[in-house]
Amino acid sequence: MRTGKTLRNSFLFLTLLGAVAAPIQAQECFLARGDMAAAAERPSPLGETTITLGGEEAKLCYGRPSAKGRTIFGGLQPFGQSWRMGANEATALHLPFAAEVGGVRLEPGSYSLYAMLDEGEWEIFVNGNSERWGVPINDEIKADDIGHFTRTTEVMDEAVEQLTFRWDSHGETEGHLVMEWERTRVEIPIHKVGM
Repeated sequence: MRTGKTLRNSFLFLTLLGAVAAPIQAQECFLARGDMAAAAERPSPLGETTITLGGEEAKLCYGRPSAKGRTIFGGLQPFGQSWRMGANEATALHLPFAAEVGGVRLEPGSYSLYAMLDEGEWEIFVNGNSERWGVPINDEIKADDIGHFTRTTEVMDEAVEQLTFRWDSHGETEGHLVMEWERTRVEIPIHKVGM
């Protein structure tokens, strides 16, 4: 009887130890509506950007709308209003490590990003609710805000038709998440902490 209890306790301990010691992996992209095949057929398909820091991978998931000849910022997305930084589901950042995003300290986990648009400058918010449809961004959603930071926008010479995020590494533990759409570029610094 005592041996069985000891074995059970040892098994439980090793299971918990393995769970703690196992690296946290970046999650799959959340879909509020449909499956991955359906998401690929959307007018604004799902996009993923891999962020590599300190040998680990984080992931950004976002909908990729197209400009289609429209004025996006200050037009389709008016200044003075919140924007989900993508289409469809909330733009989600999955971090398997602690990081500073725009100076906001985050523990490993999943977060969403949205921006308050202004001409020449955006206030970008980090929100604790990543598994949701991207709009509305109302008081209920804002109640889960963790922090925010301001980034200057840059006007590009050449237009980018479809919203794109890419990772620009600046070394082992830092880099910039670069968003480009229409003629606007915004860079979000990300720094892995705890190394």
